[in-house]
This record gives sequence, structure tokens and C-alpha cells, in this order.
Amino acid sequence: MYPCSAHESARTAARRADLRVRHYTSRPRLSEPAVMVVCSVFRVTSRLARSSFGAQCGARALYSTDNKARFYTKKHEWVSVSDNIGTVGISSYAQDALGEVVYVQLPEVGKEIAAGDECGALESVKAASEVYSPVSGTITEANKEVESKPALINKSCYEEGWLFRVKLARPEELQQLMDQATYDKYLEEH
Repeated sequence: MYPCSAHESARTAARRADLRVRHYTSRPRLSEPAVMVVCSVFRVTSRLARSSFGAQCGARALYSTDNKARFYTKKHEWVSVSDNIGTVGISSYAQDALGEVVYVQLPEVGKEIAAGDECGALESVKAASEVYSPVSGTITEANKEVESKPALINKSCYEEGWLFRVKLARPEELQQLMDQATYDKYLEEH
């Protein structure tokens, strides 16, 4: 919630502050020392993954297939992975840009897809957009709830508004996606 580095922009800090205000009642608030410890742990974990020790022992903390963190594409899809199953959706930025989503087309369960493949579509009152898979694998589940209630994407794009789940064929593809900090920077630059 607090800036973890001196390089964080004012825009990102303002966005984080806005998130704190909006989610204050739904989550317990951490004290500043606790937040500083969490930020330090993330920096150490990140350094370990990039270090020679991390490379030698195969530590890839940021890209673990059991990491609940989200990874993003430049086309604004996200994936979070648990037990080699990726849950895919569109980012908050994408749902804001689309506006009120009124129609969702999802991939069929059992379909094999490659990273970057078009695998669905969203239509809103403003525009239509294809959905691309951030990873390769086999579709294991489509969110039928979002097909019948497309507004869930606008209401909760990271929780109830996810689109589909995919069993990863190549977990190493996660390394080519952006983590949250990199995605935030990408949004600022584009």
C-alpha cells in the first residue's frame, strides 16, 4: 500500500492511495512498520530470484506456479496461477476502457490454446474486444456466471469477473509476462 521504492511515480502512489480508501473497510489496515517489512520481503525475494544463487537453485519466486500474484499481457489480460492452473481475466484498465460489458464469449472447455491466441470476445456499450490467452494450455473451466452476468467483469474483474481457467502447458511462459509493478509502469508509459 505504501511505495516500496523511491522510483514509484506520483501517479502510481495516488492510485495506491485511492485503492486504500476504496478498500479500507473490506481489509484490515496494516501499520506502517508492517508494510515496510512486507515491501522489504518483496525486494529481497525479487533480488534472490535475480541472483546467481537464485539461478543455481532454480528459485523463481516471482514466477512460481503456486504464486497468487497476477501477471499481465500488453493486451491487458491477467493470469494468476495455483497448482499449474491459471485463472485468466481482463485488467481493471481494460474493463474501464471497455465500459459496461454486455456480452461475453468464452472458450470451450477442453480446447487447447497457445499464448497469444484469440480465445474469446467481450462486447460493451462502447466497443468490442477480443480476449487473448496469456499462456498456453488446455481450457479446464469457463466462468458461466460471467456469461449470464457480464456486469461482473466491471464489478469485480479480479475476483468474480474472471473469464476462464487453463492448465498450463508451459509454465515458463509466465516469465515473459509483466508483474504488477511492471504493468503499472507500462500503463503510465502508454
